[in-house]
Amino acid sequence: MAIALSEFVQRREQLLSKIGSGVAVFRSAPHAVMHNDVEYRYRQDSDFYYLTGLDEPESIAVLAPNHEHKFVLFVRPRDPAQETWVGYRLGVEGAKEKLGADAVFSIADLDKELPKLLETGDRLYYHLGRDRAFNERMLQFYQQQLALYPRRGYGPTGIADPGPLLHGLRQVKSPAEVEQLRQAIAIAVEAHDRARAIAAPGVWEYEVEAAIEGCFRQRGAQGAAYPSIVATGANACILHYIDNNQQLQDGDLLLIDAGCSTGYYNSDLTRTFPVNGRFSDEQRALYAIVLEAQKQAIAAVQVGAPYGNFHEAAVRTLIEGLLDLGLLQGDPAELYETGAYRPFYMHRTGHWLGLDVHDVGTYQYRDSWTTLAPGHVVTVEPGLYISPTIAVAEGQPEVPERWRGIGIRIEDDVLVQADGPEVLSAALVKEIADLES
Repeated sequence: MAIALSEFVQRREQLLSKIGSGVAVFRSAPHAVMHNDVEYRYRQDSDFYYLTGLDEPESIAVLAPNHEHKFVLFVRPRDPAQETWVGYRLGVEGAKEKLGADAVFSIADLDKELPKLLETGDRLYYHLGRDRAFNERMLQFYQQQLALYPRRGYGPTGIADPGPLLHGLRQVKSPAEVEQLRQAIAIAVEAHDRARAIAAPGVWEYEVEAAIEGCFRQRGAQGAAYPSIVATGANACILHYIDNNQQLQDGDLLLIDAGCSTGYYNSDLTRTFPVNGRFSDEQRALYAIVLEAQKQAIAAVQVGAPYGNFHEAAVRTLIEGLLDLGLLQGDPAELYETGAYRPFYMHRTGHWLGLDVHDVGTYQYRDSWTTLAPGHVVTVEPGLYISPTIAVAEGQPEVPERWRGIGIRIEDDVLVQADGPEVLSAALVKEIADLES
């Protein structure tokens, strides 16, 4: 495990204190099928991994504060025949020894043992996930407990999602988690540098993708954190473009949005640069606006600030830049309020980052933004996208042809700290002078 066992113990203790007299049940991720009977490489459910460190399917974790065994695991037993085909298992004994569980049972004993744990709580915490069959199984366990309640006067009489309790813990990264993120980011920086070194007119997007993802694996990452975006020319105006099958052309920009996963923690970085080593006048003007918007946004990532502040800082800077170029017209404040800028910039400026690329945690509660705190990690990724077929807002000028087909995004991973934001990906160059050769 990339994180020490003691930290997993601490995480469970924190959640145990939050669930009070309840019982929380977490299920491992199922295998995902690529086609027929061929499965994707296994990836554990992030909540389950955060609490257990177990990287195996067909497992259940139970936190039961009122039971003599507060942390119980159900896992696959050892099976030499199956292990010959698909790899070794911890088994019951191994899981108890290595994961710090108070008790471990075979997953085959779930129907027998889980009710004994559930009856010690007054509420069942369970996330109704995508596996409907297992959801039904858990609801049957719950209904059995309800049916017994009138005769014995104890057991869970309510069911709730544990996410709101757990995800607040996951939002604040420990020093060990930040170190994992640093590793993932350092590898991604190297991969982006390799990509920029080979990008040239005539090279194919998929060749650049191969260089990026080859670097991920060569440096020991589990692989790409998400499908890598390698978008040349107008492809960069497609936010989640992943075809990566076009040839780089002289005079185009290349947008690369790629990150990797190490120890289940993810990086998420974007850079945009000229394929031939020189920005055109229009490309340079738009890039300078996006870069300034990102700098203003990063400066707004401050302890105690509302989460939405850095998005607002980016948008207001983008609006001013578009006004200066004549691509927008009107009052800046009104353009912001009406959203007239959205044909050029249609997404938010960032998201939480951690065990999930779009990590868990609330962004706002009703009308109030979440307050940024030390240990939060966010992406900061403003952009401008002028598609060839852009449809501007009512009352705005038509976009001249020379601006069309340009897409730019700049994204860094930023740690919230008491003494100001730390750009964890600062080693990846983004100044115009550094991108022109």
